[in-house]
Amino acid sequence: MTTVTKTEDSPAPTGSEAFLSVRDLRVQFSTEDGIVKAVDGLSFDLERGKTLGIVGESGSGKSVTNLTVLGLHNKKSTTVDGEIILDGQELVTATERELEKVRGNKAAMIFQDPLTAMSPYYTVGRQIMEPFMKHTGASKKDARIRAIDMLEKVGIPQPKQRVDDYPHQFSGGMRQRAMIAMALVCDPDLLIADEPTTALDVTVQAQILDLLKDLQQEFGSAIVFITHDLGVISKMADDLLVMYAGRAVERGSVSEVLRTPQHPYTWGLLSSMPRLGGDINEALTPIPGAPPSLLNPPTGCRFHPRCGFPDQVSGGRCTTERPLLADGRAAACHLTSEQRQTIFIDRIKPRLG
Repeated sequence: MTTVTKTEDSPAPTGSEAFLSVRDLRVQFSTEDGIVKAVDGLSFDLERGKTLGIVGESGSGKSVTNLTVLGLHNKKSTTVDGEIILDGQELVTATERELEKVRGNKAAMIFQDPLTAMSPYYTVGRQIMEPFMKHTGASKKDARIRAIDMLEKVGIPQPKQRVDDYPHQFSGGMRQRAMIAMALVCDPDLLIADEPTTALDVTVQAQILDLLKDLQQEFGSAIVFITHDLGVISKMADDLLVMYAGRAVERGSVSEVLRTPQHPYTWGLLSSMPRLGGDINEALTPIPGAPPSLLNPPTGCRFHPRCGFPDQVSGGRCTTERPLLADGRAAACHLTSEQRQTIFIDRIKPRLG
């Protein structure tokens, strides 16, 4: 069942500027244990040529959100409500045939683990060629030339020979590059990168990030970059969306969110990161507790069981009332802006340096 709904914490559409517009997205999974509320009222916009970073702990709804954008969810056990509009086309109510025309052509995804995302039975070249032939009608000969060209663009050495290799013959970094080539072969307008540098060493990570930025400049793609690594996102994103337990808790430009965070969850994420040039003997400050079960999430603010400041909010609102996320630079928190500024300056900023 798919319906379109609006809530008061969904920001108003920004108009024609938004290439991708998500409005009050709700995604629920039916399981033997009950209903999992994986995404609960999420809204954001992304312009052409820009990069939106989405950060949060595992289970916060980052990947579910973007799999839903491409319609890559189990239709039988998943309920999706809200709006997903890509270049004027509504995707929540789109048919599977309509989504097939979008996937790999107008929008593509770089998955977290290319070894499992790519088929071990087909060569890397064939897996790059197939979407190109499907969406452009190109011949096999032309598609092979295109695949070799894409492998060269993403920095694969000897692409004419490596095009006939299988995924297991590539190193981890080369497989990730091949996955990027597969995603970009049809020049998509939207690229979703789901933790594309996970499990790669830092030098390969830097190469992949530089490659994505270079290719974005060349192709003009809008990018949604999903990660739990704030260091990576600081290099990649223009804007940042922080998610917790299926909800957006803070948004703003990447510099605003990282330099002057406003939500206690964002404070916790930043405080738990080691600082370059900091005291090597200084203990990190982890967020207490663990993310909640989305089968039975906390009422009110979902972060309140792990937050250190509910006692500063009058009337127990943290446990009973959902804080709203306004449009623009905002945080979904019941603390007043004055309280948050004072806490940040006195207690958080000294940790961050």
